[in-house]
Amino acid sequence: MGKQGVISLGEPFVDYISTDSTNTKFRQLLGGATVNLAVGTSRLGLPTYFLCKLGTDSIGEFVEQELKKEGVNLKFSVRSAIKRMCGVYVHLTESGERNFHSYLNHTPEEVLTEKEIRREVFEKTRIFYFGSGTLFQQNSKKSTEAALKYAKESSNLIAFDANLRLKRWESEDHCRKTVISFLTHATIVKLAEEELNFLMETNSLEGGLEKISKWDIPYLFITMGGEGACGVMNGNKVTSLAPKVDAVDTTGAGDAFMSGLLYCFHEKGMPSGKTELTEYLQFANCVGAQATTQIGSLSSRMDLMELKKIFMQGSI
Repeated sequence: MGKQGVISLGEPFVDYISTDSTNTKFRQLLGGATVNLAVGTSRLGLPTYFLCKLGTDSIGEFVEQELKKEGVNLKFSVRSAIKRMCGVYVHLTESGERNFHSYLNHTPEEVLTEKEIRREVFEKTRIFYFGSGTLFQQNSKKSTEAALKYAKESSNLIAFDANLRLKRWESEDHCRKTVISFLTHATIVKLAEEELNFLMETNSLEGGLEKISKWDIPYLFITMGGEGACGVMNGNKVTSLAPKVDAVDTTGAGDAFMSGLLYCFHEKGMPSGKTELTEYLQFANCVGAQATTQIGSLSSRMDLMELKKIFMQGSI
């Protein structure tokens, strides 16, 4: 049997979700873009490895146990007694809207180092995925570069999702230049429409697509919220509308979309033309939409299994 599975490199988060508008009681959930992706691909049935540094305190143990419950392989992660897991407090407004209130990181220098990245996991897997969350800090950026080197040497398909969080960067210019410098390392790139416009310094989808085209990204995907998404391959653009659902919480919808995309690439390979590219978009849109139908950033496992069955039958 050939190489199987997905690697996700990143930083686990604990999302503290307010239970009401008083914002005094919180529900503790597993979170973080790269965690959401890992859980998503695992729930879709793909062998999934998460590379990170884990704490050994109660919160670190919570993160580790939640990932293991989801079937995510942590063999190549590292544990540290110093590490304290990152957290995000999400508050609820009087009108029911959720907003990010504060970000916690008590040990910002305690990250997976380049020496702790092991080549072995890349030699057995098919896809390597990363985002900008490991690029704004120098040590984690070096780790990402080491991982990219191993991924290329192991002929992995490389996927990048910007997931920009500007408050973590020293400046918008530093963020823009760093993220753009990593675009050319990836075969699959996913950006939200506003991220495309920020990176390309444009104010329209078409303007952003025109400017980013000079980097010749093999497969570029742009999500547009409730409007769906578009994909660009060999200069050809296709679009797919998002399915209509009763959205409860949009947190993690983009990560779910990406997990759906990677499932398609893993199971069916590179799309051969516009028809197949559209099918990939439709499946990813359905996975992303399902993630919005419940509190938290993860899609229902049962819904994913049904979507997967329909997709593999070619009837989505």
